[in-house]
Amino acid sequence: MKQDLNKMMCLDIYLSGKNSKNFDHKISSNTMEDNCSKLMPLISWDMFSDHYFKKLNASKKCMDLKKIKNFARKYSWKNNIETLFKSVDFSSIILTDKNKNIKWVNDGFTNMTGYTKKEALEKTAGFLQGPKTSKRRKAEIEIKLKENKPFKTTLINYRKNKSIYNCEVHIFPLYNKARKTTHFMALEREVLQ
Repeated sequence: MKQDLNKMMCLDIYLSGKNSKNFDHKISSNTMEDNCSKLMPLISWDMFSDHYFKKLNASKKCMDLKKIKNFARKYSWKNNIETLFKSVDFSSIILTDKNKNIKWVNDGFTNMTGYTKKEALEKTAGFLQGPKTSKRRKAEIEIKLKENKPFKTTLINYRKNKSIYNCEVHIFPLYNKARKTTHFMALEREVLQ
């Protein structure tokens, strides 16, 4: 195409693809002039796309919240799950039992690590760690888990393809009416080193 796509209108692209055999030239010029002022440049689709993906991500987080709330009902957790979700910026969720065996992960986990839900279930989150993961940091996590208090840390994890990433983790103990911890929830995201 000879035209600058940033200045083209959607109709311009449609019409530029037509040839004289399959195009009816009998369009009223008044109609075209009236409608052209309402057309948006093609670059506006970038804004639409950005808005669309923000809505899509919000929808996924809403579905994740519903799933975790279902677990909360099943196990009678007394934590305010909605507040936990709002308090942290995250893309991945790992839900473990009190023995740290993974019981559920969201799609964000798969996107971040490359591992499917099936590959993660019944493993501990330690399967994401490797030679460059700090031993001191791993020991700190074990101590914090035994304290049954929420905490935040950052550590190096490994994707399925063996590439490393810096992972910010917020871990919350999930407790029942008797204040007994039954599960842990990790809200995670990749951060720059």
